[in-house]
Amino acid sequence: MAKLDLLQSVLESNSCTGCGLCESALESNPVRMQMSDQGFLRPVIIRPLTPEDEAKFASFCPGVVVSHQETEGRLHRIWGPLVETRVGHSCDEEIRRVGSSGGVLSGLLLHLLNSGSVDFVAQIAVSISDPLANELQISRTRADVLRAAGSRYAPSAPLKDIRSILDGEETGAFVGKPCDVAALRQLARVDERVGKRFRYFISFMCAGVPSQHGTYEVLRQLGIPKDEVGNFRYRGNGWPGNVRAVSKFGEIREMDYCQSWGTILNKFLQFRCKICPDGTGEFADIVCADAWYGKDGYPDFSDREGRSLILARTNLGRKLIESATRAGILFSDQISSDEIELMQPYQSERKRSVLARLIGTWLALGRAPRVRRLGLIRASQSSSVMSLLKNCVGTYRRAKNEY
Repeated sequence: MAKLDLLQSVLESNSCTGCGLCESALESNPVRMQMSDQGFLRPVIIRPLTPEDEAKFASFCPGVVVSHQETEGRLHRIWGPLVETRVGHSCDEEIRRVGSSGGVLSGLLLHLLNSGSVDFVAQIAVSISDPLANELQISRTRADVLRAAGSRYAPSAPLKDIRSILDGEETGAFVGKPCDVAALRQLARVDERVGKRFRYFISFMCAGVPSQHGTYEVLRQLGIPKDEVGNFRYRGNGWPGNVRAVSKFGEIREMDYCQSWGTILNKFLQFRCKICPDGTGEFADIVCADAWYGKDGYPDFSDREGRSLILARTNLGRKLIESATRAGILFSDQISSDEIELMQPYQSERKRSVLARLIGTWLALGRAPRVRRLGLIRASQSSSVMSLLKNCVGTYRRAKNEY
């Protein structure tokens, strides 16, 4: 493969995460993000990359490489860098209810803004012009943060518009999927503006990005045509919260989380998510997730008051949690790392199997994202040989079919 074919290789091998950083970070402006026929955001190559852009792209694209350099705290074989592990919720009842779980992430963002620690928060919210689309929102107020609260189970490219922030003078916090945060952290190694503009990197555990067609299927089963939707939420207003679609004529339809995610949306995941080495946000300062209660070894999705899992991966993240707690923003209790698996068994199994899946991808296509210093060998050693073989063979077949 010729060197200048790297971006095309990422696209052809379905290794693209759709983060959008290649649109914003490459100086020759060679690509534009567009929605593909498969319902994913993908870069469209307008002109060949220059050698300089090719080298830069190779350093940050999570479809090419995902690599730690330095980490803080202890490196857990499943959960990555850990400085502190907690479970808690926002002390603000509105935030706790509107957020997807316990409202901790939104509470932390408001604390950063209200304390003057940052000028803005860059995060994904529903598009102003399209209730089914996502777009980057620059949040500065409580209303902004609340508008962006809640999960958005559809394609988003938060980094495609990041150039204007890097060229500015303000400092902020970035919130994104684990792959978005990894891409931006890796860009920081070759672009010093990233560290100057973003003081905090915050993420959430991610089970994968569904195609836009997944949302259309949810609407089909709800009986609302996609062009008649006036308002749409995937979760929130309770924990775990229902899908809620409101038509332009005021008709309301809802679907519970087990049906929307469990039987529809997770069937539409992009291939890169199935070989993801980091669904838990290892490159962030703080990661939040659903702190599910267990039932017979599986998460129990019964409606309850929201509860968030909180992982501080850096000392900066730990200090932010402590500051928010002192200010009465958060309530939380410490937990052991062993308790995380009871709340997020899917992520645990995913980390154990990903090395086998990456090998299966490489055997099928002759290429796969390079993963360094994420402890995949250690993680795979806690899985059975039969399970690893099954994941390797299954991914091999899937990669061949999707290529």
